[in-house]
Amino acid sequence: MAITAGMVKQLRNRTGAGMMECKKALTEVDGDMDAAITALREKGAAKADNKAGRVAAEGMVVAVLGPGRTAGVLLEVNCETDFVAKDANFQAFANGVAQTALNRQPDHVESLSGLSLPGAEQTIEAARIDLINRIGENITVRRFEILHAAAGARISAYTHGIRIGVLVSLQGGREDLGKDLAMHIAASRPQYIDAEGVPDETLNKEKGIFVAQARESGKPTDIIEKMVQGRLRKYVNEITLLGQPFVKDPDRSVEKLLNSEQARVLNFHRLEVGQGLEKREDDFVAEVMAQAKGE
Repeated sequence: MAITAGMVKQLRNRTGAGMMECKKALTEVDGDMDAAITALREKGAAKADNKAGRVAAEGMVVAVLGPGRTAGVLLEVNCETDFVAKDANFQAFANGVAQTALNRQPDHVESLSGLSLPGAEQTIEAARIDLINRIGENITVRRFEILHAAAGARISAYTHGIRIGVLVSLQGGREDLGKDLAMHIAASRPQYIDAEGVPDETLNKEKGIFVAQARESGKPTDIIEKMVQGRLRKYVNEITLLGQPFVKDPDRSVEKLLNSEQARVLNFHRLEVGQGLEKREDDFVAEVMAQAKGE
């Protein structure tokens, strides 16, 4: 039986499988649509397993807040390409996982994967495998952060597109100050709240580098010490939230902004898609040519 493009399209719409896989399945069962669907379902788990080793460095970050902004979740779900990251099914899955994390508050990703999505009996892990089979890319729930507000504080959230997300726990200040600070953190990437939070090991490492650089100048020891202390202060300001110039008003620091608002940042989290992951380099021309040769 001849396999038409319409038959392939129909099977693809019903299963979400790839075009070439649909055509192969129909060919193997002589065009029997139901038999082809069964064959694809039987191969589904193996298909997902085959993709599990592929690097998933694209994706999205989701931020969700609980009632009264007393808790918030920041979650990263990865895929292989930015095209899939914009897919409605992928985004619905990511949002559902984030809501589950907020509702159930597990300790780690492994525990989260065993929980059910909101309004569904299916676990997150089962839904992830199904989505891999439908979309054709490796998908991973990489990490999440849960932030709880202390007494008198509230959580604010900000997402920059789908790639960067921030949660901030703020005490005092105006209603929209938390979101302003979250936007600042998204843009300026502070690592710590203030100088007290910077580990001694980090400071000592940087100081050693600055001392070596200053000695190259050949200046006297007392001048070198002043140079090193100045560079160290500048470094601390660059990596701490309170030391950074506020993005909406660079003439004053975040610390001065908070003082003027009688506010205090208690904690924050920032996630960026693919941070620390090696991205896959695809040759799409070669991939298409390979498919054509297989055809």
